[in-house]
Amino acid sequence: MERTWTNARLATMAGDGLGVVEDGAVVSRDGRISYAGPRTDAPPATGDVTDCGGRWITPGLIDCHTHLVHAGDRAGEWAKRLEGVSYEEIARAGGGILSTMRATRGASEAELVATALPRLDALLAEGVTTIEIKSGYGLTVADELKMLRAARVLGRERQVHVATTLLGAHALPPEYAGRADDYVALVADAMIPAARGLADAVDAFCEGIGFTPDQTGRVLTAAREAGLPVKLHAEQLSALHGASLAASYGALSADHLEYADEDDARAMAAAGTVAVLLPGAFYFMRETKLPPVDLFRAHNVPIAIATDCNPGTSPTTSLLLMLNMAATLFRLTVTEALRGVTVNAARALGLADAIGTIEPGKACDLAIWDIPDPADLVYRIGFNPLHLRVKDGECC
Repeated sequence: MERTWTNARLATMAGDGLGVVEDGAVVSRDGRISYAGPRTDAPPATGDVTDCGGRWITPGLIDCHTHLVHAGDRAGEWAKRLEGVSYEEIARAGGGILSTMRATRGASEAELVATALPRLDALLAEGVTTIEIKSGYGLTVADELKMLRAARVLGRERQVHVATTLLGAHALPPEYAGRADDYVALVADAMIPAARGLADAVDAFCEGIGFTPDQTGRVLTAAREAGLPVKLHAEQLSALHGASLAASYGALSADHLEYADEDDARAMAAAGTVAVLLPGAFYFMRETKLPPVDLFRAHNVPIAIATDCNPGTSPTTSLLLMLNMAATLFRLTVTEALRGVTVNAARALGLADAIGTIEPGKACDLAIWDIPDPADLVYRIGFNPLHLRVKDGECC
């Protein structure tokens, strides 16, 4: 089946900038792009033709870091924090991540799918065509696999590509209190092998309140032995050089990175590891330590942006809002922000050969926008100008 979108302005993201084509066309054949470029050079149309009326077309947006699948709600805890109750007090009372863990363990796979669908639909309504979904709230082998299965079901329920990530080393479950090494052994020796076929990658939380670099290294080694690529929550709250550790394993990405330094940036650049910035968590947690964007620029580290959608520290389902936050809070340029949710987000998932730019041979994943300029996608707040979403050449 061939489809053509014509009379469009393209931001292809090919090359180093936005890859603008002022009077362009995109042709899809069997779900893949067969032509993208000036309308005058497009092949004669043989299938469905859509006149875009001069609208802008970008690649479909990619949310490359989410915790979309979970049960429970922590709005009440957040309200208590606003009233002066500390996070530590809430955690001691059984709240925080343990609250989400209990709710997720108690939910069936079908219930996890049902509660995640509205969150997914909100992202799709803003032009998202690919999303990464992590486990990490079950913290047993069975419950982590349940989360991964639910994430895979979401990809069948909606026209979206779901990349799954095993995040078994997210937190220490209460039954392993004081025995972090034993839990890491469970993740490395049982959870990762069991997740083969369900997980596309493995992640861990390398942090003072998470797992040490040594413990994290054991998880990453097990992932590599299982043939799974890795990524890492690193340098969010302290400087442990988790980003450098991730790079030493050839990680797809290191995420958060507020406390990363020049050594981390050098290591990431050498390994091709993407810096995934998460402005929603930065904002929601009222952080003040900015990620070192200038260092990433200086060392040519690709920068991606994601929602980090989760119930505790970034309860957002708007990737467009993250574009504005990345520009306003982190001072990214319009080009950096838009590449951060397209080509560089694809790199962060190891999918740069398949998605992220509008080029022949790639999946025909498009977002068509009612905007006068691509900058509007970054400039506006609370505004969704999506005209049409296209996944694998199908309008949806």
